Amino acid sequence: MKIGIYGGSFNPPHKMHLKMATSLIENGYLDKVIFVPTGTKYPKIELASNLDRFQMLELMLEKHPDLDVSDYELKQDLVYTYQTLDYFQKKYPNDEIYFILGSDLLKGFMNWKNYSYILNHFKILVTLRNYDTKEELEELTLPNKNNLLYTNIELEPLSSTEVRENVRQGNLEFLEETLDDSVLKYIQKRKLYS
Repeated sequence: MKIGIYGGSFNPPHKMHLKMATSLIENGYLDKVIFVPTGTKYPKIELASNLDRFQMLELMLEKHPDLDVSDYELKQDLVYTYQTLDYFQKKYPNDEIYFILGSDLLKGFMNWKNYSYILNHFKILVTLRNYDTKEELEELTLPNKNNLLYTNIELEPLSSTEVRENVRQGNLEFLEETLDDSVLKYIQKRKLYS
């Protein structure tokens, strides 16, 4: 089985996160996607609690049997991506572990802890964002580029920052378009981001 690890703050998780994961499965890149929210040790602005972000992901994914959420990083003091990938490879020793990465993050990938280890041991599924092109990205100086797999998944850009801003403004029409109903109700009930 090909399992994709999808890391992020998911603050909050929105429909583009969901579309990304389902598109990777529908297009045959992966068989399963595990969402791995980052812990609160990372310096993120307006970061909802670990529990809130985990529960919102659970709600969003409950109708998708090939999508899952893990609290692995939420339980750690500080964990790096290479450690997370190692954890999942040990947990699923007979499966292939892929790391899902937006092209915007690939540009700074050489600044990540043990980035060459990641590239030597795992396949990275790169999704093109912000008008990046495969040709431009192939010029990056990175080891073992054979493990970089460029996908043809292109989605409308949407950021969690934009969603939070619309929560503050009370823009219900935008929120109904961009958030799963259960996530929107959770945000309203818990009064998150307002």
